[in-house]
Amino acid sequence: MGNQRAATDPRSSIGTWYPTTDSNRVPLFEAIEDVANSWVILRDSSGELSASRCGNIEFSPVEVPPSAARSTDNEGFPIICWLPQCRPSSLGSREFLHDHGVRNCYVAGSMANGIASVEFVSALAREGCLSFYGSAGQSPAVVSAAVQRLKETVPGRPWGCNLIHSPAEPTSEDEISRMLVREQVACVEASAYLDVTAPLVRLRIQGLSQDGSGRPFARIRVMAKASRLEVARRFLSAPPEALVTQFLNSGEITPQQAQWARMFPLCDDLTAEADSGGHTDNRPMATLVPAFGRLRDEIARELPATSNVKIGAAGGLGTPDSIASAFALGADYVLIGSVHQGCIESGSSDPVRQMLAEVGPADVIMAPASDMFELGVHLQVLRRGTLFGPRAKRLLELYRNHNSIDEIPVSEKKRLEKDIFRMSLDDVWQLTQQFFIEREPAQIEKAVDDPHHQMALIFRWYLGKSSDWANSGDPDRQLDYQVWCGPAMGAFNEWTKGTWLADPAARCVGDISRALMHGAALSTRRESLRRQGVSVALDPSPRRIAATYSTLLGTTT
Repeated sequence: MGNQRAATDPRSSIGTWYPTTDSNRVPLFEAIEDVANSWVILRDSSGELSASRCGNIEFSPVEVPPSAARSTDNEGFPIICWLPQCRPSSLGSREFLHDHGVRNCYVAGSMANGIASVEFVSALAREGCLSFYGSAGQSPAVVSAAVQRLKETVPGRPWGCNLIHSPAEPTSEDEISRMLVREQVACVEASAYLDVTAPLVRLRIQGLSQDGSGRPFARIRVMAKASRLEVARRFLSAPPEALVTQFLNSGEITPQQAQWARMFPLCDDLTAEADSGGHTDNRPMATLVPAFGRLRDEIARELPATSNVKIGAAGGLGTPDSIASAFALGADYVLIGSVHQGCIESGSSDPVRQMLAEVGPADVIMAPASDMFELGVHLQVLRRGTLFGPRAKRLLELYRNHNSIDEIPVSEKKRLEKDIFRMSLDDVWQLTQQFFIEREPAQIEKAVDDPHHQMALIFRWYLGKSSDWANSGDPDRQLDYQVWCGPAMGAFNEWTKGTWLADPAARCVGDISRALMHGAALSTRRESLRRQGVSVALDPSPRRIAATYSTLLGTTT
């Protein structure tokens, strides 16, 4: 992990350590890796650093130059600094651990189309980590079946389900929100919301209840994701009064729930989504997390319950150092996405897992989002090994420059049919109609009178199918794979290089979650030493952390 000598500045010692019959000194790096215990860091006459947990200590700060240090076993050594314990479970908010009944403040965000699969969510639930089933893009019937399987597979364990903003499929969003309430799913991740919607607000209010003492609480907790302050403000505020009144008048909520709704914010946890895979504004985490914290405190002056909202961090988290930095920014929890897509339990395919294992931090690109194509919303996807990004951008360009399919030049339409759709546009329209007749018939009705909307639906067919091709591993469509991915994936690959986690077939989500959090604890301890004047010469990459932790897992590097 490094040499046994560490550079220190000539600061005061904080006291003197005297050995006893049951005390001993261990190498500094052995102490750093023992995150479960606290240590005093000592320096002998040669400048060598060591550590001890036992012995007699006298705290009496005094300037002690290295040459004056005693070096015999029966005399004292100056204490250079104090290294407190730092278990993975100590990172983040203890209240978050209690609220969700989890072991670590490590959350696995939902990955759409069931990439965050039942198997994936179950594996993390057994680890004591909160994760969310990826319901986005799936029919209500498929999501309902997944929820039933999770209730049977991991009863009493922490898990939740995603509810995504679906402006193009409001019926689906409404049905899934009702199902989540009916099935009493303990936690719901609300993602991609540009504004609050009636299905989300109804779910929030219907999830409010009271305990045995009559105190109101959220029986269904809402964890929202946002990347903009104006959206975060809506989640940190009480539900819109107009919707509260609407649901009260319709009988969908009780008068008591309407009263509670005015006392609680719309969410219990709010994730600051920075430079992530999928829907993202590519915001820097260093500004976003503190800004969300300040906004929460501001709103709490008028709505006291908002002070209990936990602020999480997401986007760019693929190494222990990045996770440790998120906690240092004040995050109550971290939410991991891109890295998990490459796990063997995910609903992705082996070809995609292999592609993800080979990417670097810069192998990503922004591309139009299928669910918000007409709005021009983009998401971050894999660039290496696929042409989806530039092809999707070309479709958006054509949509913006033409009002109908008929306006597109014949030569351009032929290229679309040959290179992208691999069938006639008429055939694509037939398939598109079949899909929306089952999922959202209103979309077809609108397209009949609006050729520009018809064009959007035809182009969205490609954007939607590209994700299906990736998840199924269709070999004939590999150049069209849409793989949601942020720079964290490349950083993770660099960190795991030369370790057992470099092999995509060995990437189990439980191992990854433990290795990342254990590594984050080590990174935090290293920074604690640095702040006290001890600069530890570690391997510049975190490979040693992975290698060290692999022995705890009983694996080899």
